[in-house]
Amino acid sequence: ELILSLGASRARGVDVRMITDPTVAASRRSAERLDWLGVPERGYPVDDGRHQIDHVKLLIADGEAVVGGMNWGAHSDRNHDYVLETRVPPEIERLGQIFEQDWALAGGRPAPLAATTGEIAQTSPSLEIRVMLEAALRAARHQVLAEVFTLTDPEVIAELAAAHRRGATVRVLLDPNQPYNRRGYDLLKGSGVEVRWYPVPRGALLHAKIGLFDRVLVLGSANWTLSGLGVNHELDIETQDPHAVAAYGSRFNSDWSRSAGG
Repeated sequence: ELILSLGASRARGVDVRMITDPTVAASRRSAERLDWLGVPERGYPVDDGRHQIDHVKLLIADGEAVVGGMNWGAHSDRNHDYVLETRVPPEIERLGQIFEQDWALAGGRPAPLAATTGEIAQTSPSLEIRVMLEAALRAARHQVLAEVFTLTDPEVIAELAAAHRRGATVRVLLDPNQPYNRRGYDLLKGSGVEVRWYPVPRGALLHAKIGLFDRVLVLGSANWTLSGLGVNHELDIETQDPHAVAAYGSRFNSDWSRSAGG
């Protein structure tokens, strides 16, 4: 349905362009369909030597954009995930710049943006997401509420433990079907951090990459791993919008109450 909608938008004169990860078989098939529909598409030139992927999930449509962790797959809506819709002009401008950076790179004309700090952050060509995430963690004084698909980055784990030691309520939900999470779970538990396994249904995932740090919400495509924060091409967004903060806080409390330790 999404592919057909992109084709229909192109047919009515909208400037539609698509960047996909060529290492994903389903995306290669979709790229062929987009070509048939006349939609310009390019494959992101991933660095195979670094085992890199283009993990970005971004849609810009005129004056609004959607950033988050949800793939555009046929069954992605089964997973537990989050996206944020924004209409903030400076954020739309920055997201557009990142898309044009990636489009140029995929066309063989690399023009990487200078690293910056702000509400929009990318991993590769810079380390903006790590900077954003660790700054939010270090600033948190009252609470950290996180739901993460894969948590293995030692610096992030250390910062979660440090937030607990300075008196913040730190609660972390992890996907129980990701074996790499076992180490992070044990380290957090041993540090006194409250951590639980999210009860994912069969055939689904806790696919979220999101954290609430006092009143600052950070979410996007980047797992809290060495590859997510330092290798892959990723995109995250930060917001203090009270409606978004309240909506996530309410959902987290519901998820927490249904989850278990062990």
